Amino acid sequence: MTHNRLVAFVFALAALIALGSQAAMAAWPERPVVIIVGYPPGGATDTLARSIGQRVSDQIGQSIVIESKQGAGGSIGLGFAAKAVPDGYTIYFSSIADVAIATALGPQPAHLLRDFVPIAGVANSPHILVIPASLPVTSVNQLLEYLRAAPGRYNYASIGVGTLAHLEGELLRMLTGVSIVHVPYKGSGQAMVDLLSGEATLMFVSSPSAIPHVKSGRARVLAVASARRLTLLPDTPTIEESGVKGFDAPNPFGFLAPRGTPAAIVAQLSAAMERVLAAPELRNALEQQGLEPQYLTPTAFTQQIEFNYATFERIIRSANVKVQ
Repeated sequence: MTHNRLVAFVFALAALIALGSQAAMAAWPERPVVIIVGYPPGGATDTLARSIGQRVSDQIGQSIVIESKQGAGGSIGLGFAAKAVPDGYTIYFSSIADVAIATALGPQPAHLLRDFVPIAGVANSPHILVIPASLPVTSVNQLLEYLRAAPGRYNYASIGVGTLAHLEGELLRMLTGVSIVHVPYKGSGQAMVDLLSGEATLMFVSSPSAIPHVKSGRARVLAVASARRLTLLPDTPTIEESGVKGFDAPNPFGFLAPRGTPAAIVAQLSAAMERVLAAPELRNALEQQGLEPQYLTPTAFTQQIEFNYATFERIIRSANVKVQ
């Protein structure tokens, strides 16, 4: 084969490959899309993935299947999704805070920015700062004065070492200098019981877990632990609004695809999620669960992921948090 014919053959082959790739993307999706979730069915992460996934299915004209790959605090699902074929038929859904915290505490099978391509941020699930109703304070400033009056005497409950609730308490200590003891529990049940009885002085917790006790008059909510107020609690200020500058412990959720997934498919999925999150009925349903629906473009979602990694790395290193 002459040089000219060889060059022509190479260009023709490249054109055929390009056309084949474009045709494959144009045909996507030809079969169901799987969403990998690293937590058990019925949990908050799984429920949110299903709520959005069902509606995205209508947008793309193909079924969406939620597949639980639970275990090791979500790490099994993370690693499984990262190794999936990057063809647009497997995507990953998670709490970004959970992955960022786990990464700061120890090696993980994958990194959200090195091994994935962000598709869209979809919601934030901020914790709220709650105290027993018997405590004689009604604001964050009063709470800090109360704690400073007896250094080391009071405690804050969490659902375990290295959890978001734990790190929010550490962030409060870092930014205010209050001396307060961390008491970890094995789950939220007993922690809430001890908070309501006054055995625990304060607790960071999801709003659905706390609001029934607030409504019953046994607990009092002082502030929201994220940068924005909750639609469900419009009159409750954020901790930063209450005077603790720099306090922002977001709990965002979003979708990512294994690195190498065609950009056209990522864009199509992201656009579908934007349309889904604009629906008033879905937004209202999520807000009533204490979630803040919030569509973020891949670029904005990338920035949010970077913020989460940096924030929890800083808290964990500063507080020297260790998980046995």
